[in-house]
Amino acid sequence: MKETRFFYVPDADQQQELPAAEAMHAMRVLRLKSGDELFLMDGVGNYYRAVVTIAATHNCYYEIVERLPQTPQWQGHIHLAIAPTKMLDRIEWLVEKATEVGVDEISFFHSRFSERKLLKTARLEKIAISAMKQSHKAWKPVLHEMVTFKDFIARPVEGRKYIAHCYEEIPRISLFDELQSDTVAADPVTVMVGPEGDFSIDEVKQAIAAGYQPVHLGNSRLRTETAGLMAVTMMQLSKQ
Repeated sequence: MKETRFFYVPDADQQQELPAAEAMHAMRVLRLKSGDELFLMDGVGNYYRAVVTIAATHNCYYEIVERLPQTPQWQGHIHLAIAPTKMLDRIEWLVEKATEVGVDEISFFHSRFSERKLLKTARLEKIAISAMKQSHKAWKPVLHEMVTFKDFIARPVEGRKYIAHCYEEIPRISLFDELQSDTVAADPVTVMVGPEGDFSIDEVKQAIAAGYQPVHLGNSRLRTETAGLMAVTMMQLSKQ
């Protein structure tokens, strides 16, 4: 059975032409021709069955045949807030895998022990789009520009808020156990994951004062990107 090929087209129902990068893939790689069927996704919950009307060297025009609204695959809203790693490829890996598993929103912040203070999200957006198409996710996760730790915890966040840390002297509960409660499933959930050197104790206390509940992700000591993916997976399992 031939695999369905998806193309990401924001506002697909208001356009008639594939974006340049998608057109290049359609024309040069897949060699689509006039009359060929293709499927579009707008990143906000809709698929579209369409046909190619004009296939040129650098352009691909289409006509929508059918709109196919999708049903969300999980309840509530999954939000990961994380301090990016020094090695950029690790955070790129996280964005790809979190998108495949299923996440609604990813925020980035830098804290006291962060080794990366700057982050450009343009490449991460491309990675998220590629993972969204590959895993057939109808919604593209929202990626936010990096802010400071203090600015992030000062933001209003709906639903339940958790901060994962490794300090034994500050009581923590299991995030996985907490998320098993029936009352959590439909609630928006935000989990904060710190940098490779963890949050500072003062930052954990500041987050608690801002309404974040301290949690742990299990008995293993995890790299930042692994902890981020673990948190997303736990949130996913609680919302199926």
